[in-house]
Amino acid sequence: MADNIGWELYRTLLAVLQEGSLSGAARALGITQPTAGRHIEALERALKVSLFTRSQTGLQPTDIALALRPHAETMQSTAASLERAARSDAAQVQGAVRVAASEVVGAEVLPPIIAALRERYPQLVVELVLSNRVEDLLKREADVAVRMMRPKQTQLVARRIGNIELGLHARRDYLAKHGTPRNAAALWQHAIIGYDRPSAFVRDASKAFPGYSRAGLSIRTDNDLAQLALIRAGAGIGVCQVALARRDKSLVRVLPKLVALRLDTWVTMHEDLRNSPRCRATFDALVEGLMGYVQ
Repeated sequence: MADNIGWELYRTLLAVLQEGSLSGAARALGITQPTAGRHIEALERALKVSLFTRSQTGLQPTDIALALRPHAETMQSTAASLERAARSDAAQVQGAVRVAASEVVGAEVLPPIIAALRERYPQLVVELVLSNRVEDLLKREADVAVRMMRPKQTQLVARRIGNIELGLHARRDYLAKHGTPRNAAALWQHAIIGYDRPSAFVRDASKAFPGYSRAGLSIRTDNDLAQLALIRAGAGIGVCQVALARRDKSLVRVLPKLVALRLDTWVTMHEDLRNSPRCRATFDALVEGLMGYVQ
């Protein structure tokens, strides 16, 4: 019986896990709460397991439900990919294409590239996913992705853009008020904007950034867009893409010889999509636009 379980049951399971309740899942899926409850009960009967425990505080997922979540997310991504493929015309650039990028690149760099792409292909629908998590192209969580690392999977088509350079920046009036640091020791007398929790990038940056640690940071946030906004607001000194800072005359680079980090940037997509007009056009537009950005 488990072999014949419909996708809608797993979709409801995922919605309950994401929303935290049957009522929230029902609203998200556009179904009634009793229907959502029947879906969960049917899935439990088919799998012969308990997926949730009922308590006064609501539904609590069991370990089995949590273990099923990534598989249900993969099914959701595949279903979305099937829908996008069905809406696209093999002979024209139209239909939906899902583009994944980091927070700063997606919000600050890609919008004019996407605007020009849509101007050229008005029937193209672009779904832009902003996340510093690497979207899995093999699971079709995205069609095309901008990645800050060389892709390792052989099933991906990849084009190297070059290095996006990062450096310390501050607003001009902040430096006028507090002074411009001339060395590493003087830097740590300033308000430094940075991370809250360590990541792989932070650990790599720490090797090239003398003294860079959480304890020395005056303002902490793991959201890159928030860090950029804080730099622009004059709250202190923080790391910003050099090409992005050049667009803002109020920003000044600080200690360029001390801190010069580089992100190896690639545009990637699954090899099965190389003959899709919508994906190919999007891939080419991102390559062209990002190469212009890094120059």
